[in-house]
Amino acid sequence: MIYELRIYHCLPNRMPALLKRFENHTLRMWEKHGIRQAGFWTTMIGGSNHELTYLLAWESLAEREKKWAAFQSDPDWIAARADSEKDGAILTHFSNTILQPTSFSSVK
Repeated sequence: MIYELRIYHCLPNRMPALLKRFENHTLRMWEKHGIRQAGFWTTMIGGSNHELTYLLAWESLAEREKKWAAFQSDPDWIAARADSEKDGAILTHFSNTILQPTSFSSVK
């Protein structure tokens, strides 16, 4: 198992729109495409309270490529994303990192 750490950096006052998009659309579409989330967090104390951090669990990089590509090209996702951004952009930028558990990690 590998994990993808994604951090979304929102524009001021746009976090509610991002959270709504995940709750009402993205998670349902991930389920459709077999994408497994391992957790979501907002920043309580730290660099910025305009960040949404989450982990995705993948069996392999090949699985990630296949399922992520299918999700990104899904017309329902494209429409939901466009609708959520009708009042303007939500993100300033995002980062993602692929993580591999160590032999001593409690998460495998």
